[in-house]
This record gives sequence, structure tokens and C-alpha cells, in this order.
Amino acid sequence: MQRIHFSGAWVVASVSLCILGILLLVGQPFAAKAQESKRFQYRIIEVLPDTQNMQTTLNEFGASGWELVAVSMGNMTEPRLIFKK
Repeated sequence: MQRIHFSGAWVVASVSLCILGILLLVGQPFAAKAQESKRFQYRIIEVLPDTQNMQTTLNEFGASGWELVAVSMGNMTEPRLIFKK
């Protein structure tokens, strides 16, 4: 009967290659998601410059998933609220 002698280096190399193969197989779905580009929608709403009207508009858009990203004053009488979703 022959004795097979495995050196420690071969065992470590074999285990490392198996682990690398498993990581490559498991990591594929995560790599694909990281490459997807996000797409945003934007809305620009002109509101009357009174606090109650602005607050109502902000609450309505916030409840629908819109996020306020900027306020542009335009001609200083009608603020423009810029939302992103």
C-alpha cells in the first residue's frame, strides 16, 4: 500500500482555491447590483409664498415619497420647490 504525503502548502493552496471559487460564485449578484445606475425623477413646483401653503405642499409631496432638494426663489415672489424621487 502506498502512502500519500500531502504537504501543508498544498493543503493551504487547495483550500484557498475552493474558498476563492465559492466567493466568486456568491459575489456575482452583488457585483451586478452595484453597477446598476440609479434613476431619479424631479419635480419643480411653484407655490405661494405663505407658510401654510408651503407646508401643505411639502407634506403632500413628502407623503408621496418626494424629497425636497432645493428652493429657487425665481422672481422673489413665487418660490420654486425642487423635489427628487
